[in-house]
Amino acid sequence: MAPRIPVLAALLAAAILVACGSDGGSGTTTSTAATTATAATHGGVRLVKVGAFDGPLYVTAPPRDTRRIFVVQQGGKIIAMRDGRKLATPFLDVTSRVTSGGEQGLLGLAFAPDYASTGLFYVYFTGRDQKQHLVEYRRRTQDVADPASARTVFVHDDPEANHNGGQLAFGPDGYLYVGTGDGGGGNDQHGARGNAQNLASPLGKILRIDPRAKGARPFTPAPGNPFVHRSGARPEIYAYGLRNPWRFSFDRADGDLVIGDVGQDAVEEIDFARKGTARGANYGWRPWEGRRRNFDEPAPGAKFPVLTKAHKDGWCSITGGYVVRDRAVPGLYGRYVYGDYCKGQIRSARLSAGRAAEDQAVPGLPKVSGLDSFGEDARGRVYAVSQSGPVYRFAAAR
Repeated sequence: MAPRIPVLAALLAAAILVACGSDGGSGTTTSTAATTATAATHGGVRLVKVGAFDGPLYVTAPPRDTRRIFVVQQGGKIIAMRDGRKLATPFLDVTSRVTSGGEQGLLGLAFAPDYASTGLFYVYFTGRDQKQHLVEYRRRTQDVADPASARTVFVHDDPEANHNGGQLAFGPDGYLYVGTGDGGGGNDQHGARGNAQNLASPLGKILRIDPRAKGARPFTPAPGNPFVHRSGARPEIYAYGLRNPWRFSFDRADGDLVIGDVGQDAVEEIDFARKGTARGANYGWRPWEGRRRNFDEPAPGAKFPVLTKAHKDGWCSITGGYVVRDRAVPGLYGRYVYGDYCKGQIRSARLSAGRAAEDQAVPGLPKVSGLDSFGEDARGRVYAVSQSGPVYRFAAAR
């Protein structure tokens, strides 16, 4: 079995988990600006190293803030970079609340669409209780959050240490989408038929919620969710049948959803849905691993991936990325970039409903050791994250 970042430690003998603000804010700088990591490539693309971090897992930025990016570190800190320089004071430090190691830790971060006025953002982490926590915070300044503002949105039981999901993203509809793993262990083993096909469980799903508190309710299911009126189903579920949707993203140009779902023994997969069409979608796990039958069980209306990759070819834990909308790198514009923790190779493809085309390695780019995530800033620039420390930005060749 090859979970997200997981067993990767065992497999690879390496422990893993698997920026228009006008306010200068506070904080001091500690590192130099970006340096070039590679030479120009055939496609007019290179990687630029923006900094080195302690177990980085994700990069994002608040809407319209073109001065800053924020790097999530597995151990529990979020590090801000302003104008290309790393700030000495963490934006947020929840180390004391987090269980970190393997696939556990501080796993996700998303800024509210109205962050500029409300200062609200959300983090997802494995707590000291071994459960998965979604917590709301508020910023104190543009560069430092207020740890005392913490408000728990939800806490989910999680029976195993692996398959924790953790991706947070506000969709084009303004609601928060949350990726959850199937609960861990092999073959989605908890319950009569596992969690991913069980609509009574929040695990193995993409949830869609309004995370703001409403009266005594810490959050509400988003309007239009597919199972709101189904007896016994969790109303916050948007899509299901997922093993570990470690990283998913929305195309900033048209709202399409792309999911990198980590496979088990044989197949890694990329799932694609046109804007809004993932509503109620069943992505097939555990009966299906990619297009490979895993259990002789029903998976009603299962949708097959547009891309699959085999473990026999060196794949072990797929790392979902982004459809590139940065016109500074025209060789990748409109193409989905992704990779794999074991292979470290950055690839791109053109995705459409039911298929992928022109799937290939990005010419000339080096492998990224421990490629555990991608990210996107407010300008639409895309980043590649190495679990061993470096964070790189895709840039035009010189």
